[in-house]
Amino acid sequence: MANAIILVSCPDQKGITAEITNFIYRSNGNIEHADQHIDKETNTFFMRIEWSLDGFVLNRESISIEFSKVAKKFSMSWNLYFSDYTPNVAIFVSKHLHCLEDLLIRHKYQEFHCNIPLIISNHPCAQDIAKSFNIKFKEFYIDKSNKQIQEKNQLGLLQQEKIDLIVLARYTQIFTKSFVSHFPNKIINIHHSFLPAFPGKKPYHRAFDKGVKIIGATSHYVIEELDCGPIIEQNTVRTSHRDSLNDLIQKGKDLEKSVFNKAVKLHLQRKILVYNNKTVIFD
Repeated sequence: MANAIILVSCPDQKGITAEITNFIYRSNGNIEHADQHIDKETNTFFMRIEWSLDGFVLNRESISIEFSKVAKKFSMSWNLYFSDYTPNVAIFVSKHLHCLEDLLIRHKYQEFHCNIPLIISNHPCAQDIAKSFNIKFKEFYIDKSNKQIQEKNQLGLLQQEKIDLIVLARYTQIFTKSFVSHFPNKIINIHHSFLPAFPGKKPYHRAFDKGVKIIGATSHYVIEELDCGPIIEQNTVRTSHRDSLNDLIQKGKDLEKSVFNKAVKLHLQRKILVYNNKTVIFD
């Protein structure tokens, strides 16, 4: 039996938790997970609540209608999800394939609740990988002269495949504002955490030359401003003078994979609430 999940944010005041839980109780719902947070600086209440639909009196359409009355009372921003809906995910990738391969293997072993019908790239490198996983592959060569046209073609393909989420598995192209606007908080990126200290090409080489003692990775939602979207997950690993350049690169790749797959999983589990260009991550 499926579960229903509601994510809520609103100005904090007395009675919000009681009103939400009573809404579920009155319709014979059994709460399985509940987590909340109050941002004292902005006086904002956040909540994620999940309950079983087994024996729940309201049908799915009625849940939205009835909960909207609760939401109006407390001026809530809210979203309703159902655990048996399987999102469609498109993966964008360029030449670095480690994050792509990691995602596909984890998906194969059912770590992610989603379909992956499409891989898009600006290079042919991932074509064989896509074929081996029986996933449609489409290459879009992009330069300054055709960027807008190619993005329009990509959007058409994404719409055709009914894509809910885009994940950028080391995709090197920068999207236009128009493209990003079609997927607000639905594009997840991964990059090394050297930015802005080591921007550009070969960041690990430059970090190695500087003798860094710690490296990191960051996964975030994509917004119009480059690499400034709400952060979902980050992690670091220690390095030392004993690490060769290859050691540094391998540690970086392993870190990127783990941070990226954690961010994607959190999104698919509906455990992220975006607010003021930050994220609330629920347990």
